[in-house]
Amino acid sequence: MLGTYYYHEIIRKTIVTFGTLFNSISIRHDDSAGNTYSELKVPLAYGPSQKFLARLEQQADLNKPVGITLPRMSFEMNNVSYDSSRKTGITQTFKASDGNNIKKVFMPVPYNIGFELNILAKLNDDALQIVEQILPYFQPSFNLTVDLVKSIGEKRDIPIVLDSINFQDDYEGDFSTRRALIYTLGFTAKTYLFGPVAESSEGLIKKVQIDYAADTDTKNSKREVRYTVTPDPVDAGPDDDFGFSESTSFFSDSKSYSPTRQTDI
Repeated sequence: MLGTYYYHEIIRKTIVTFGTLFNSISIRHDDSAGNTYSELKVPLAYGPSQKFLARLEQQADLNKPVGITLPRMSFEMNNVSYDSSRKTGITQTFKASDGNNIKKVFMPVPYNIGFELNILAKLNDDALQIVEQILPYFQPSFNLTVDLVKSIGEKRDIPIVLDSINFQDDYEGDFSTRRALIYTLGFTAKTYLFGPVAESSEGLIKKVQIDYAADTDTKNSKREVRYTVTPDPVDAGPDDDFGFSESTSFFSDSKSYSPTRQTDI
């Protein structure tokens, strides 16, 4: 069973999507009159904060015109764990169409991916500007839509949960040591991992029919109403009624059916 090659790039897509959240943050500096005299887009890179701190501490010539600019941000994935609270049936499958063929795949496995976002700044006001542009969006989660399995068009909302906020002020040493204010934000991305996608010899469900009876004796009781639905899973949207109101047929009940209320039978 193991050894069948497949690669949906789900973890990679989750990392890229997480970084995209913070790649357009900027800060501004105002003069005493309240006029903006400089605006800077905060650089974002993948890597641990220790890497950038080491560059600050080990820079041989601190008088260079440009050593490493602050503020800047870095992020990294620091853990992957199974989430049993979102577990579904391990033998359940669902089918999807890629436009030509019917594909079958097992239900996805829920996993949590931990991220750490580091905000490094020389001035506290710069760090606070960045933090205040991030925190209001997490209450405590922010949903991102990710195309997890492109071959079957499987898109899911991935909650990004803010778990922790820590602050550190590295201001020890002599006057030649550069100062670095560090805000560390811990996040958890609740994503799903899919197994291999296989060809399915079975077809999609194209019609659903439900009969309501007036008695629990289904063999002898008279059928009162039948609901027939013909969905189109390819073109269906969030507000699609799947033809429910048009495909409903009645037998002994003369009242009209409304999806917002129960029909008397």
